[in-house]
Amino acid sequence: MRLRFFAVSLLCLAAGTAGAQAGKSAQAGKSPELRIDYTEETLPNGLHVIYHVDHSTPVAAVLVMYNVGSKNEEPGKTGFAHLFEHMMFKGSKNVADGQHWALLEAAGGRAGADINGTTSWDRTNYFEQVPSNQVELALWLESDRMATLTETLTQAKLDNQRDVVKNERRQSYDNQPYGTWSERAPAALFPEGHPYHHSTIGSMADLSAASVEDVRSFFKTYYAPNNAVLVIAGDIDVPQTKAMVRQYFGSIPRGPAVPRLSDMSLPALIGREQRIVVVDSQAPAPAVFVAYRVPSAKDRRAPVVGLLGDVIGGGQSARLQEALVRRQQIATNVFGGNFGLVDGADMLFFAAIGKPGSSADSLEKAILGELAGASSFTQSELERARASERFGFVNGLQTTGGFQGRADRLAEGWTYYRDANHVNRVLREYDRVTLADLNELARERLVPANRVTLVFVPVKKAPTSTSSTRAP
Repeated sequence: MRLRFFAVSLLCLAAGTAGAQAGKSAQAGKSPELRIDYTEETLPNGLHVIYHVDHSTPVAAVLVMYNVGSKNEEPGKTGFAHLFEHMMFKGSKNVADGQHWALLEAAGGRAGADINGTTSWDRTNYFEQVPSNQVELALWLESDRMATLTETLTQAKLDNQRDVVKNERRQSYDNQPYGTWSERAPAALFPEGHPYHHSTIGSMADLSAASVEDVRSFFKTYYAPNNAVLVIAGDIDVPQTKAMVRQYFGSIPRGPAVPRLSDMSLPALIGREQRIVVVDSQAPAPAVFVAYRVPSAKDRRAPVVGLLGDVIGGGQSARLQEALVRRQQIATNVFGGNFGLVDGADMLFFAAIGKPGSSADSLEKAILGELAGASSFTQSELERARASERFGFVNGLQTTGGFQGRADRLAEGWTYYRDANHVNRVLREYDRVTLADLNELARERLVPANRVTLVFVPVKKAPTSTSSTRAP
């Protein structure tokens, strides 16, 4: 694995012993030392700010993460967090509609990779990566929409973005083969009324009913400095950057106290087996998705959950790949993993896509058969999964901004755990997982009473009738 150093200190890969030390680490099952340095402060208005310095390239990332996701939405108002992600790019008091993108792109940022926003069940983030001499522009833009977005909110803007989100739902969920699996599985795994029961995209009915006042109230409650963390990472001068932060964010008033979440705790097991058959007009072949309730990202066993998903469903060496694709040749594709949900419980899932014209029942029997026996893993399987997690995590940290870059990881640590240093413990937590931990979690959770099975069946097409005429 080739690593660029930046400010990521891979201490065991130092000097001329890099290759030998990396080899010894891999053989011992231990990760290299990782350290991302940072400083932090909290402004009087409650905004937490994290600074990370890296002078290796002349770029800087600015990221704001708000501690709000779909889990904070009220019944009848689903999809608001994601809708607001769209509204945040529609202009503010001093930035015209469409100019947020235009100004950053003119400054050297790239829409999508460098400039974007994302919404999950647990948080919403906005980020931009720009040449380091443009960091003040990025800070001003983020502060202006945090402070003044509702001053320019109109019915026309809401209607426009509501239609965009509805179209996104049609494209990503309703009109996509197997597209509703990520909505149906949590709805079955988490009871009605639980904050994870509904999807981030929300329902068409709730989106249609959203009013300007509803959206304005949601913003004032959750998009306040005391419910956010700001990360500035990269080629920055910390004293100068602190002065900019105070200039642009210091005068934004603290928001109201954020409503307490509903009780997120759940029994370890669902308590019953659930099987749902979905007749899918978009599906070219049968598919089976299997989901289980597992410990959340805040649980000490969270690393075990991720490794269990890798061993069974992640990559070319995973058990499902070997059994269903190579040996039985009953599936064309298999995959799996966990959502990484933070509070109460998480969802671990596995999926198999069959061949066109094949039997959904046979595919279901095959995948459930493999999952039923998934509790006698080997040390080599654990080490392969651990290596995969290490690579994915460190590879993400090679970028300053963007999704799962250093700014994002620092913000997640503060938002989820109130500890930015969480990023420096992740690899050690994977190292501590033992084979006994892996087998124990599988025996405990991969059981029928904790299982949701979604069986997607293609619509049977009527045979095409043809007629022919004998030539004279």
